[in-house]
Amino acid sequence: ATSNGKKDFGELFTLNVESMLKSNVVFQGEEMMNAEKSKDMINSIEEMYIWKLSRCLVNDIYRMMSNCKDYGFRDQIQRAAVSIMNNIAEGLYSGYKSRFIFHLKVTKGSCAEVISMLYLCEDFNHCTKAKRMELQNQIKVISAGCQRLIESLKG
Repeated sequence: ATSNGKKDFGELFTLNVESMLKSNVVFQGEEMMNAEKSKDMINSIEEMYIWKLSRCLVNDIYRMMSNCKDYGFRDQIQRAAVSIMNNIAEGLYSGYKSRFIFHLKVTKGSCAEVISMLYLCEDFNHCTKAKRMELQNQIKVISAGCQRLIESLKG
């Protein structure tokens, strides 16, 4: 747990990253999505595993950056993390498969941006190397889930 008593991303989701990257897991429980299933089976963002992971990531980034005095840098990484979560939601609710795919691609771009910025967080002592690697691995799970969903939607 963090100093404020809240669990961080890693504590909430102790995932075997390698197995996640190799699997087709995008949804949790009954809504687990494999390549054969279609977008029609998704009822809400709350059912999407990758959206849940991105929500926890946003909270972790906000906590990690809460004491950063470089407001421009802090704002950029926080906005990029929020973009991951929000583009998944916006794409799902767009009602169009092509728009969903577009937003998932934007999500993957935001994932790359946060992965890159996490190196600077380490360089500027906003996080440890271990924390950077943990967050980057979790972002890779989100990005891989988006890619599998894109492939599934393209049929």
